[in-house]
Amino acid sequence: MNRKDIGLAVIGSGRIGTLRAKFASKHPSVKFLAVSDINIIHAKKLADACGADFHSADNDEVIARPEVNAVIVSTPEGEHVAAVRKALELGKPVMVEKPIALTLSDADDILAALKDYGGELRIGYSRRYKECFLRAKEQMIQGRLGKVIGGTARVYNSRAQAFNILERDKHATPVLDILTYYVDLMCWFLEGDRPVEIIARGNKEIFKGYEADDMTWAIVTFASGAIINFGVCYALPTNYPTQGQSDRVELIGVDGCMIIDDDHLNQIIYSEKGIPGTYLNRTVQMAFLGSNTGGEWAVGDFWGPIANETRAWLDHLVTGAPTVQTTPEQGRVNLETTIAVVRAVESGKPVRLPLET
Repeated sequence: MNRKDIGLAVIGSGRIGTLRAKFASKHPSVKFLAVSDINIIHAKKLADACGADFHSADNDEVIARPEVNAVIVSTPEGEHVAAVRKALELGKPVMVEKPIALTLSDADDILAALKDYGGELRIGYSRRYKECFLRAKEQMIQGRLGKVIGGTARVYNSRAQAFNILERDKHATPVLDILTYYVDLMCWFLEGDRPVEIIARGNKEIFKGYEADDMTWAIVTFASGAIINFGVCYALPTNYPTQGQSDRVELIGVDGCMIIDDDHLNQIIYSEKGIPGTYLNRTVQMAFLGSNTGGEWAVGDFWGPIANETRAWLDHLVTGAPTVQTTPEQGRVNLETTIAVVRAVESGKPVRLPLET
């Protein structure tokens, strides 16, 4: 796609769909904007907030609008298939939020639609568009670490945010919904390499009654022999001051190493007036500034990974400029790897990839 004007449909008017719609409404090439949500009240609220030209509770109606020539799917994770298939069927390029789906059968359904109808599909792994990880990717492109022999990627967050996600979709566990970001990052950094075996352990004290573990650690062996340790814990205390993901990524190569400290301990605010939560409708008195995973509102605009990624995709549609967004094929690898982590925890045994579906 290479055109001057964009008619954009944003499917899903939740938190991420709202951010993308508001940012897209300011893009100079977006001349028509439509939004949808199964809850028409949410759709109208977003339409009013971003000046959308059309809104509806019918996703298909919005996707099929003749003015629409590009689609962002921001529905809950388990509801991606229908909207993505509809857009591809109509020949409209799609960006869908990560993960591509919550089951391999749904992911394969999407890939089959892409094969049947052609078109363009990208997966919204916005961590790729955070500056520290973009800088890291550039070092990998330049080959400064040499062959990677191992590393680690771990992410923490509060249990309050985990419960918020699980109440939206009980299947969107920290492994499938969050660790997937870091599987994607490592596969991006080690481009051309892929996971082949997983050993994992988890425990459950806080999230009893859910499919989620409190903490999960996995040792993932890649085809090259690189060993990456992945960890996710969304069980930190409710009032822990992070407003999103606190993470750390390390890569060790034969010619160098790279340490990316993204825990956000360097900018802390305490206020008796309270600081609004970014994911939850509550205030805290102390917060790590910059820890909002998607980015931050500042001086009237939204800054950070979600904004960077949305702008890059829209620019790509208009100019044909390359984009580093995750391909659907890599999106499936990410999903398969996180499913394998879950199976390794459940079985207590190593799990080989590819999985038998």
